[in-house]
Amino acid sequence: MTSALPSVLDLAPVVPVVVIEDAADAVPLARALVAGGLPAIEVTLRTPAALDAIRAIAAEVPDAVVGAGTVVSAAGVADAVAAGSRFLVSPGWTESLLDAMKSSGVPFLPGVSTTSEVVALLEHGVREMKFFPAEAAGGIPYLKSLSGPLPQARFCPTGGISPASAPAYLALPNVGCVGGTWMLPADALAARDWTRVESLAREAAELRTR
Repeated sequence: MTSALPSVLDLAPVVPVVVIEDAADAVPLARALVAGGLPAIEVTLRTPAALDAIRAIAAEVPDAVVGAGTVVSAAGVADAVAAGSRFLVSPGWTESLLDAMKSSGVPFLPGVSTTSEVVALLEHGVREMKFFPAEAAGGIPYLKSLSGPLPQARFCPTGGISPASAPAYLALPNVGCVGGTWMLPADALAARDWTRVESLAREAAELRTR
């Protein structure tokens, strides 16, 4: 992603968090999500197929902004960027991981779950973060509490968020988008029902307007 493009937090109200077991599914899945209005797609580095999936989406779905999630090492940063990732997301961060993400040349969302972690990232000049695991770490009340003393921090909460709770998250002033998996139900993926995925993505893309 170049600096001329919007922040990852501003591309869509929801970032699908995708676990891809078969790289052959990557392109039709990404096309369905983009057609539904969700162009930012986080492919988690949890499966052997993940990097091939990112390569395929980057090469064949030009309207997608594909990123890598579950990035936990400098090697993971390098591999993800080489595969074509246009943003990086981590569940947490260390100094070495943060240095690698800063040096990657692409936007990144380091994960936080405590006020101290947020303050530490702000000291490093990082203002956009993933709040994870959102529901388990305090959810909407916690983020609302952070907005007073730390208004400069913006978040993509992920973890346990549903279509029912997403609008309340999105209404918070320090939330740019949310991450979720509900538009990717296991039975739809198993059946390769991309029409259903597109329909669920369209509903998710409209959540901010509700």
